[in-house]
Amino acid sequence: MTPDEVRQQLAAVRAHDLPTHGGRTLAYVYDSGLAEADALGREALAAFGGTNGLDPTAFPSLLAMEQDLVGLAADLLDGPPETVGSVTSGGTESLLLAVQTARDSRPDVERPALVMPSSAHASFHKAAHYFGVRPVLVDVDPVTGRAVASAMAEAIDADTVLVVASAPSYPHGVVDPVTEIATHAQAAGVRCHVDACIGGWLLPYLRRDDPGVPAYSFLVPGVTSISVDLHKYGYTPKGVSLLLHRSPELRRPQLFASAAWPGYTMLNTTTQSTRSGGPLAAAWAITRLIGDDGYLALAREVRDGLATLVAAVGVSAHLRVVGRPDTSLLALAADDALDVFTLADELLARGWYAQPQLSSGPFPATLHLSVSAATVPRLPEFLTALDAAVDAAVAAGPTTADPGLAAVLAELDPASLDDAGFDQLLAMAGLSDGSGAPALPTRMAAVNAVLDVAPTALREALLVGYLDRVSRPVRAAGGVASSGS
Repeated sequence: MTPDEVRQQLAAVRAHDLPTHGGRTLAYVYDSGLAEADALGREALAAFGGTNGLDPTAFPSLLAMEQDLVGLAADLLDGPPETVGSVTSGGTESLLLAVQTARDSRPDVERPALVMPSSAHASFHKAAHYFGVRPVLVDVDPVTGRAVASAMAEAIDADTVLVVASAPSYPHGVVDPVTEIATHAQAAGVRCHVDACIGGWLLPYLRRDDPGVPAYSFLVPGVTSISVDLHKYGYTPKGVSLLLHRSPELRRPQLFASAAWPGYTMLNTTTQSTRSGGPLAAAWAITRLIGDDGYLALAREVRDGLATLVAAVGVSAHLRVVGRPDTSLLALAADDALDVFTLADELLARGWYAQPQLSSGPFPATLHLSVSAATVPRLPEFLTALDAAVDAAVAAGPTTADPGLAAVLAELDPASLDDAGFDQLLAMAGLSDGSGAPALPTRMAAVNAVLDVAPTALREALLVGYLDRVSRPVRAAGGVASSGS
């Protein structure tokens, strides 16, 4: 293929993706709306894309930029002078490392446990699975969505190696009572990690205008580590996150070395060995370009945009905000006349992507919105689309799963299914054509309705089965672009 043909194929493959700029995608991507920052980020990505963070003696520029970013984040998050940190590939890796480091700091504990609110990010479950740590889930307040510090304290025992708080939690955008949780952890001699992947680059600026913003940072004595994503409200390209520890001693179990083979001695600060310097360089460049005053202005835009959304939903006949969001995220629940899964489809049909969240415990299914700076100028347009989508969804009526299917799903053990049984179940859920070939309708309400009535373990099994099938390669000549997918 010629370079132009390759470019055409890339454009064809990209055509069905959600837009990453323009403020219409209210999940997955975060857009500053600053064209100059986007251009500079792409330039830095290209310039450093071939560098490798594996060996800082080979690419000292990457080490220098990494330490600049760590120092900048430590200042924002009130870290003491001895604060150390590492750049990771994203929030999930930062959370994985926080759990791994806590586990390895306590070799005396045979069955290490992780105490976390039920609203904590799913990456903690992944970390527990990967590292053999027992997750201990503590119910959050069913009205506010915040962790209950006293219940968290009661869950701490001799096996606990880490206690978690969120700033904010992803599902409902609320900041947990970090001070109380960290105080209990410190009294028990246990590490406390604050997941500020969402809020870590917002809360410091919001707190300047409003000292009443809940405490979350290293100013809280019991907080031992904090994660913050630069590719969220630092508005840098994917994927750059930071994991900060209060001291080098606390971080030390995170570091890995192996000389037990004939090759080079492996020495890593993160789970990765080879790491492209492109995202790191882009993050360094963009944080320098936007600067402190720029981030303060962007944070104020997001704060005001969130307030506009909350006020608009407050007068809605069918929608309500779950909890009282503290930063940039909010979850919308609906009355019986409105189905949030259908609402999500209607919004997408109007050019706006909002993320459906399935029901969980005391919380109903919700529509999740992430507000970034680029969305704020378009909020009047979004609210018009939201009103029209609500009207259309109410007129269409709720999308529900067949009661008979719901009863079957409630009794089904996913471990008892073979591949043929999974294919049949995926077809019933609308995720397969019945022969094992994956299918995904353009309107997802019916699929989400089935998933919503399925028990958690079956939801996971269904989606893993779908992911297994959709991620198998199509062995046609030329690949996915040539096949017209």
